[in-house]
Order: sequence, then structure tokens, then C-alpha cells
Amino acid sequence: GKQWYQRRVRVSQGGAIARYSGLACQKKLGGVIALSCYLPLRNAFPSSCTLNKDTPILMCHGSSDPVVQFRFGQMSSILINGFNPTIKFKTYPGLTHGACAEEFRDIKQFMTDQSPK
Repeated sequence: GKQWYQRRVRVSQGGAIARYSGLACQKKLGGVIALSCYLPLRNAFPSSCTLNKDTPILMCHGSSDPVVQFRFGQMSSILINGFNPTIKFKTYPGLTHGACAEEFRDIKQFMTDQSPK
């Protein structure tokens, strides 16, 4: 059977919206988490990114994602790295368009690292 998250959790374009709005936001952000997604309107960058060029970004993507192909996430990461070198791109071998325990640990660590001391 399907894992619980494949049966119950559905997010449509959530990661793409988080990534785009996080980079284009006109307020300084503490961080951006983008899961299994790509960068929409990629030609608008880096010019659309003014305040968050050094904002930490965590991108997570399964290598076997049939919904958003891994290479689209990877290409988006490379593009963003050209103007925001703080980006971290995490690959989860064999993971499809879902989540896994390792990804949740990475998200928790990222959030802990970005929290005010």
C-alpha cells in the first residue's frame, strides 16, 4: 500500500510558490524551505531578488520524483546558486514525490540553524 503521506497529503505548487515568493519578497526573510519543486518564472531572476540574495534556502528533492522531475529541481538550484550561494540542495535517493524521515530531520536542522540565537 501507499505510505500515509501519499494517501493523505496533497500540496499543489506549494514548494514552487515558497521558492518564488521567498526570493522575490520585499521583506528580509530568515529562510526558505522548498520541497520537491522548481523555480517558476526563472527568467525573472536574479533581478527580482533584491532583499533575500543571502537568505538561507533549503531545497529537498527525491531522485525518483515522477511529478516534478529531479532535474528541474536540480537546475533551479544551480540557477539560484548563481546569485544566492547559501542554497543547500538535498537529494533523497529513490524518493518519489513525497517525504521521508531523513528529509524531516534535514528540515528540523535547517529550522534550528536559522532560529535566532
